[in-house]
Amino acid sequence: MNPLKHQRRRAAVALAAAVVASAGLAAPAAIASAAPLNYVAMGDSYSAGSGILPLSDATPLCTQSSLNSAHVIAAAKGFALTDVSCGGATTADFAGKQFGVVAPQLNALSTSTDLVTLTIGGNDNNTFINMIAACGSAGMATLGFGSPCKTLYGDSFANSITNSTYPNLVSALKSVRAKAPNARVAIAGYPHVMPADNSSCFAVMPIASGDVAYVNSIEATLNSAVQRAAAATGATYVDMSAPTVGHDACKPVGTRWVEPALWGTNYVPVHPNAAGEQAYADQYVARLGL
Repeated sequence: MNPLKHQRRRAAVALAAAVVASAGLAAPAAIASAAPLNYVAMGDSYSAGSGILPLSDATPLCTQSSLNSAHVIAAAKGFALTDVSCGGATTADFAGKQFGVVAPQLNALSTSTDLVTLTIGGNDNNTFINMIAACGSAGMATLGFGSPCKTLYGDSFANSITNSTYPNLVSALKSVRAKAPNARVAIAGYPHVMPADNSSCFAVMPIASGDVAYVNSIEATLNSAVQRAAAATGATYVDMSAPTVGHDACKPVGTRWVEPALWGTNYVPVHPNAAGEQAYADQYVARLGL
């Protein structure tokens, strides 16, 4: 064989072998990088998207929507989602059975969990439900005038949040961290239900005009507790108060992200609608850089 031709052939074979070897080494790395992020969604009805149809495959007791923020994120990003959020959940339901039959939410976590998002705290001590119910009843009694709820309940709601909800939040987030030590954990606050300018919309949210600021202050106390608990446990706090200014329950259909107590479109009132859940998803993505 011509020596020059033989030399060229050996070079070509060597080059081909190098390419094959290189491809063989690169393939597992490419497969590994394509593995979907292991995402667990936890929390209460604001995470579950309670009131928004269609429901997900979770137990109907949890009123979990297939359009909630976690499902929106997972669909957009290709994450492998395990959603254990459940309407009515409190921090106690992380380690205990909700409704006596729904498994503890912490069971969904492991060392392989990459991301956790949640909202929790609003149902502890029935703070949110009691506040809306109490202030709504008081407002109806005065036909929307004055500040009867503040007069009747004063600092009781805020004190419960500070003295009970806050330590519960810290404990719950620590338990999440213990079960999922390798995960990024993001806890979101709650959106504006009433207008940020303290204006009233008694026909759909029967809160007396003087109590709108009172309701807003209680919600601000709750969000502060969530934010402080996040800081104390190394979690990321996702603010939903500022982004929802102008999208409260008093606004018309198409503008509001939270449905009102009366004449709303969701079957669960005073909760985010589909646009509100999309807003949650957008804030998680932006805050975490997903």
